[in-house]
Amino acid sequence: MTQAELRVLIVDDEAPARARLRDLLGDVRREQPNRVVGFAANGEEALRLIDAEVVDVVLADIRMPGMDGVSLAQHLNGRADPPVVIFTTAYDQYAVQAFDLSVADYLLKPVRATRLVEALDKARKLCHGGEAPAGDDKPLSVTERGRILLVDIAKVLFLRAEQKYVTARTAEREYLLDESLVHLEEAYPGRFLRIHRNCLVARHAISGIEREAGEGEGRWLVVLDGLDEHLPISRRQWPQVKAVLDL
Repeated sequence: MTQAELRVLIVDDEAPARARLRDLLGDVRREQPNRVVGFAANGEEALRLIDAEVVDVVLADIRMPGMDGVSLAQHLNGRADPPVVIFTTAYDQYAVQAFDLSVADYLLKPVRATRLVEALDKARKLCHGGEAPAGDDKPLSVTERGRILLVDIAKVLFLRAEQKYVTARTAEREYLLDESLVHLEEAYPGRFLRIHRNCLVARHAISGIEREAGEGEGRWLVVLDGLDEHLPISRRQWPQVKAVLDL
């Protein structure tokens, strides 16, 4: 089945950056049919073009003179049936704020063709009746080797603070997060259960608890689906864990 063309507006204050995105969109047109319907140097110009043209997707830089990309996304969020926004930027510190604005994706410059294809695929789904993840479902944003990875929060089995980082563990691998455990607990209310001052476990992944093997009265351990490692419950958190699990 032939996919419909995505009508794309490129918003960047630098002409070479606009030209590169235009060329990159041409390179991926076979995989993600698209057509560039306009260019803008800032958010104000983009809003005027969106009022005049039918736009499905906005590729927007963040740092621009006048109205920047964040303000543009905020304005579009207030509209009925707005275009889908994908941020393209040289700066990774805006990733968390970006997903609070329900943008489809966050691409670090120089944008690679494979990442653009992935982002356009997400945008296409949102253009056809999907909803951007919000609140307790928004993905984790991980900076790794100069790129932003989006980790499905539903796949995270536990979050554990280790020195100055937090490790997010899925069934497949670990990710390092530069965020505090307290912030993550607040960002995903109800999704995780604190079992230790340095560990949160995904409630949906808990399959049971068991005593640690050994002499005497061993610690209680949380058993998680899809993971061989069992996680210790601290004495301080044990009453809360018992209450939540109705033990």
